[in-house]
Amino acid sequence: MSTALERFLRYTTFSTQSVEKTGKVPSSEGQMVFAKAVAKELEELGLSDVRVDEHAYVTATLPANTDRKIPTIGFNAHLDTALEVTGANVKARVVHYEGGDIVLNESLGVVMSPVDFPDLNDYVGQDIVVTDGTTLLGSDDKAGMAAIMGAVDHLVHHPEIKHGAVKVSFTPDEEIGHGASLLDIEAFGADFAYTVDAGPVGQINYETFNAARADIKVHGRAVHPGTSKDKMLNATLLGTELLALLPPAETPSHTEKYEGFYHVTSFKGAVEEATVSLIVRDHDRTKFAQRKEFMKRAVKWMQDKYGADRFELELSDTYYNMRDVLEKHMHIVETATQAMEALGITPKIVPIRGGTDGSQLTYRGLPCPNIFYGGHNAHGKFEFLPVPSLEKSVKVILKILDIYASK
Repeated sequence: MSTALERFLRYTTFSTQSVEKTGKVPSSEGQMVFAKAVAKELEELGLSDVRVDEHAYVTATLPANTDRKIPTIGFNAHLDTALEVTGANVKARVVHYEGGDIVLNESLGVVMSPVDFPDLNDYVGQDIVVTDGTTLLGSDDKAGMAAIMGAVDHLVHHPEIKHGAVKVSFTPDEEIGHGASLLDIEAFGADFAYTVDAGPVGQINYETFNAARADIKVHGRAVHPGTSKDKMLNATLLGTELLALLPPAETPSHTEKYEGFYHVTSFKGAVEEATVSLIVRDHDRTKFAQRKEFMKRAVKWMQDKYGADRFELELSDTYYNMRDVLEKHMHIVETATQAMEALGITPKIVPIRGGTDGSQLTYRGLPCPNIFYGGHNAHGKFEFLPVPSLEKSVKVILKILDIYASK
């Protein structure tokens, strides 16, 4: 078993799901537990400056082993897992895929089929890591962490491989938009970095959405249903009416590539009160501004109809398209492409339909494109990770370091 796979399977046993609106970083205690565990691994590997701060940020340095002038390169992955499906009590297992359906959970009738997920057909004859059909797997981004650790492990045990200083950072709460905003970039000390948070083999991302979050409170008026004619204002129905104003074809399930969307992430309602949360995203900055304006107009329309005090909108930007900055540092992207080609991997430069910690880090002064960890179907119980893909991620990290050391 490769060290990266062994680490990944161990990492899946930590419950690190982030939690919305706690007002704390990390938002869940499990992230701190995991941060301390992985910091111990870094110490055991002999890295220097290993630190876990009060917000569960893990940082460490693998010192250069040559006097040559080589850039200091960082590698980042996030500790937390997504919210859509539980990340507690994950029971990951490795199966040798021979094609056809994979029964994830016989008793519950959960089956992963290439009919629904045709990407499975690309991995016939390979070992893949799957769930038991009740949780997500957490390869986003524990596979990224395992790939970075696998690369560091290899360098530690092969000191004949010359490299510059390597900076490692594992950060909390990426899945709820925190964006590594508390990473001390100056203290981290990297000239540039890569997040290892893209999906299938070959992916490189240097374009992300511009992203905003919209939180809407709906204030209804509860009256006994038997005597409520012309009196009751049902907050749940008001929230539903608001959502009906959004373009039905501009949702994640109806868009692709550079098409933006409105995505409802949460709707909690009763008669008296309801809350609606959405994310608003577009690659184009002008269209992004138009989408935010549309949200404001939709809420204003409902306020005009039912009263200004019935709807409260909180609209805030989360991150911006990092292409605007990375276009000035394209050697970072080009080197990742060169590394993949040298390993026989076809690079796939695609716009990421989401964000990474690199989005904020890039705008804060640390240029940081995104490279693959190898997984598919993130954020759900049908998530799977081909083992050879994880191992290729390790090799790409090592090759990037080799290219910069050889210049």
